[in-house]
Amino acid sequence: MNPPRVAVLCDYPEENWPSMELVADMLLERIPSATRIQPPFVHYSALRNADRLLNRMVAYPLKARRWTHFDVFHVIDHSYAQLVHVLPAGKTIVTCHDAGTFRCLFDPEGEPRPVWFRAMTRHILRGLQKAARIVCVSESTRAQLLRHDLVDAARLQVIHNGVHPAYHAEPDERWDREAARLLGPPGERVELLNVGSTVPRKRIGFLLRIFAECRTKHKPLHLVRVGAAFTAEQERLASRLRISQHITHLEDLPPQLLAAVYRRAAILLFPSEAEGFGLPLAEAMSCGTAVAASDIPAFREIGGEALTTYPVGDITLWSEGVLRLLEERAANAEFWYHRTVLCRRQATLFSWDQNARELARLYLTL
Repeated sequence: MNPPRVAVLCDYPEENWPSMELVADMLLERIPSATRIQPPFVHYSALRNADRLLNRMVAYPLKARRWTHFDVFHVIDHSYAQLVHVLPAGKTIVTCHDAGTFRCLFDPEGEPRPVWFRAMTRHILRGLQKAARIVCVSESTRAQLLRHDLVDAARLQVIHNGVHPAYHAEPDERWDREAARLLGPPGERVELLNVGSTVPRKRIGFLLRIFAECRTKHKPLHLVRVGAAFTAEQERLASRLRISQHITHLEDLPPQLLAAVYRRAAILLFPSEAEGFGLPLAEAMSCGTAVAASDIPAFREIGGEALTTYPVGDITLWSEGVLRLLEERAANAEFWYHRTVLCRRQATLFSWDQNARELARLYLTL
């Protein structure tokens, strides 16, 4: 039997979600019968958000009506589930990364939004509810969807994300040298690392306060931020805390270079208040880098015993905990080595090859 022809419907690159690009790339590399669907982004106006709305909700669905020659359709990002309205729903899969997109519907007080925004979100949710199967990237994401009664349990399946092969603990002379060019020779200072976007749930303001508090007792500390630039408000906070000169910001990096940055970091700080998986957490662990993260279900699931967690938003416990980790790193090399081994072992549970195999089996069922 010939493998099914799979249309992988990707986000617009202009959305600037590297994690969604990565998920699509890893799948397309591993399933030869899959085809990338990623229409060009049309600039209708000078307003970025207006263009995003028109492209997502109007232009993309109009184009999707034409793709009738595929056997299976896979929408990579649940926030694009409006596409299911114009696709053969019985042959469509949507990957759901978290329930945050729908928070304005199940927690309107926690995330107040205008009427038009809630109507748009409801349209996306109804598309998700039509899909034949919904792939959740973690048990935590599945539990979120069920807790808020967003979808039928019978159509949910957990398939974990993976870790890109570039993320490993072995030195790589070329990329380690490039990291040194960007950040200076390793060992000159102790680097804390944060990777990802600056959306509110990432709690970047809290990250800056943790860093500032730790610097009062550990002067050689430097913060490396990889991903989106700080917002104006976050820049002002860093300035008020007098830590701006101790922060290096790097744009999104290729995996090999990001792996080198992970390897030289003392600790990855991941203070998000909500996540569905947490790719930087798994990537850092695969590089043998210790992780300090929020005590939330997704992180406990992915990090297991290798992870050190602290309550969301507790500045005292976070700063004291990070300082203890730094003391352990400096004073107990043997224990720190065992910590890095535990991290690497935990990261082996997450493989893009396994992700693709499970998705290929799911495609056949449709």
